[in-house]
Amino acid sequence: MDVNKSVQKQYLINKNKCFKNHSNSGFTLVEMLVVVMIIGILGALAVPNWLAFVNVQSLNTAQNQVYLAMRQAQSQATKEKLTWQVSFREQNGVIQWAVHPATVNPSAAKWNNLDSNVRLDSETTLQLSNGIRKAQFDYKGNVNVFRRITLSSKYGGKVKRCVYISTLLGAMRTAKEHTRANSDGDYCY
Repeated sequence: MDVNKSVQKQYLINKNKCFKNHSNSGFTLVEMLVVVMIIGILGALAVPNWLAFVNVQSLNTAQNQVYLAMRQAQSQATKEKLTWQVSFREQNGVIQWAVHPATVNPSAAKWNNLDSNVRLDSETTLQLSNGIRKAQFDYKGNVNVFRRITLSSKYGGKVKRCVYISTLLGAMRTAKEHTRANSDGDYCY
């Protein structure tokens, strides 16, 4: 029987040691709340900056797509010795673009989407006809009137991106927003 008592005693000692080890490990509720608050504050500071970064990147991508579409129309015009056109429209809240010969009805062209968070800004000066904005390049790649397309975010903000056709010879350039308006009242120049 002494053996049984010593085994029981040893069992109780081991159980108490085990219990003591477990009760001292882990974090208190206060420590956990402090960590959660710190993560919340950091998140509140980081999220607006991240969203602004994503908006700027989508505008940069859309600006690049518009610029390349205009270059493609100009290139096709000189290559095929025909008038080519780059067209823009809004379809279901998404801006779309197409490059096609000027003789082809824009509705029959292959349309490509820009990012759904991008919109055409009111500073856009492309010719508007039947809900389609367009710029045409003649057989030499020239354009008859200076044009600009300005893009901005649907969610507001001052960030804008532009593509200019700035000379009769069809020279193109990109631009971004400025803090002050130019003489025409435009912020993207």
